[in-house]
Amino acid sequence: AGNDPMKLRFNMFSWRCLYSILTIMGQCVFVFFCFLKMFKDTDASLSANTCIVFYSTNTITTVLFLRIAAQWPRLSRHISRLEAADPITDRLLVRKCNISCIVLLSLALLEHILSDISGVALIVGCYEEPITIYEQFVRKSFSWIYSYVPYNHFIGPMTQITNIQCTFNWNFAGVFVICISIYLTSRLEQVNQRIFAVQGRYVPPSYWRTMREDYCRATSLVRKVDNVIGGIIFISFANNLFFICLQLLHTMEEGIKSIPTSCGGADSDRRPFRGYEQAVYFVYSFAFLVTRSLAMSLVAARIHTVSKKPAYALYEVSSASYCVEIQRFLTQVHMDDVALSGIQFFNVKRGLILTIAGTIVTYELVLMQFAGV
Repeated sequence: AGNDPMKLRFNMFSWRCLYSILTIMGQCVFVFFCFLKMFKDTDASLSANTCIVFYSTNTITTVLFLRIAAQWPRLSRHISRLEAADPITDRLLVRKCNISCIVLLSLALLEHILSDISGVALIVGCYEEPITIYEQFVRKSFSWIYSYVPYNHFIGPMTQITNIQCTFNWNFAGVFVICISIYLTSRLEQVNQRIFAVQGRYVPPSYWRTMREDYCRATSLVRKVDNVIGGIIFISFANNLFFICLQLLHTMEEGIKSIPTSCGGADSDRRPFRGYEQAVYFVYSFAFLVTRSLAMSLVAARIHTVSKKPAYALYEVSSASYCVEIQRFLTQVHMDDVALSGIQFFNVKRGLILTIAGTIVTYELVLMQFAGV
């Protein structure tokens, strides 16, 4: 299709689509073993069954992205027609998206590295010949698989690849929502700039009709995009809520202290940071999750905030300039709830951040009671 959105098509038999289907199948195998562990294990604690939530939600995320890919050509054509009629003027748009991707994915990479370091540190402390450190690391990281399947040199790397795919999905979903939100906000801001440019001046009713129609096109685009990516927004917020609670519980349970080795005393401890690897990982992971969640919530919430801005300029129109078009415009600004949503379960607004914070505190108190912290 090249760079022409009008030629963009979803091909079920392309190598990308086949790769996605194979990825979903591999992730479904992970989910199956997670549930098998849950049903056969005696340990019903939240920490022991975290893998179910992580791999289930990321498998769903992969399916949702495949669904978005099927709907993307139609959405791209709609945006292309909108761009042809009213090109975007924000020259920093691409830079904003690139910076968001680089910063968040770099922080996510560091979190994944710290997670692997904490796992390897436990293996180094209990390293036994002749099994390699890599094999022990894979066996311990995916013990719920290798309890039922024998380790070999094919399955080992495949489990690592599937885990990396899920981790990337987990982080990319948030970056995706942020970049889409930046574009939609720029669209609405472009209309607002034209409205505020004539603030306090007399303009004919035809100008306000044009502005209202431009505003309608921008808000209609928000709704079309929301219909396509609503599932990703819902799963991202649910994931963030769960793992923020989990990492906060881990941090409060263990504290900032060294984890004692289970293979001998302190004198025989061969770990590079003497057991502080997990403490560093949990604290960093919690801080990263909070940062990522706040960034996604604030950027997505700006769509709703920016959509209400025209009212400030419309209220300042003089009595001599007031007309039916301004009245219709004001009614539309106040009555329309322009915002991204989690498949219509909730709208992403600034107030949602406080609601989520209150929910985290409530759930954390419940989890602490169950965990006996």
